[in-house]
Amino acid sequence: MPARLSKYVGRTEFWSAGVCLVVACATLACSSADETAMPSHVSPPASTPASYSPTSRIAADLPLLNADINRGVRPAETVRLAYEFAARHPEVLKYVPCFCGCERGGHEGNDDCFVGARDKSGNVAEWETHGLICEVCIDVAEQAMKMHNSGAPVTAIRAAIEKRYEGRPTHTPTPMPPEKKPKTK
Repeated sequence: MPARLSKYVGRTEFWSAGVCLVVACATLACSSADETAMPSHVSPPASTPASYSPTSRIAADLPLLNADINRGVRPAETVRLAYEFAARHPEVLKYVPCFCGCERGGHEGNDDCFVGARDKSGNVAEWETHGLICEVCIDVAEQAMKMHNSGAPVTAIRAAIEKRYEGRPTHTPTPMPPEKKPKTK
């Protein structure tokens, strides 16, 4: 065989193999879905049902959170406590700014990172899932909760959190807490 012809035979075999590979892939991709479907008597695995909708219980008297707190950016118990604190203490978190940039989403304070809506009585009607995935939101709520539980007033909580995050370029447009008027005798 002439040297010139052997050069083309190698290329031909290469292209033939490539065409066979493309045809095989196309055949597999275009095969009927019924061929690979489970028989009707076999249930899908229990760990991944088609209608899987993760929910998390924050507290017995609060609505379910339509998200899995085990997939949050902080440990599940930390996330749960932040959500519960936001639900029970709007008088604190609505005066504490958040520094993650969530004001672009319409948030006005750290309370908005966890609570989407409240009913007329002030109870949580809807959760906000942003707090689940944001380390800053959770950390702000956790610090506020610890300070509140130790007896700190809201003004001191806000001042401490603002100091901690003072280098951040942005924060929510959070109103200042009302000043406590001195008691008159």
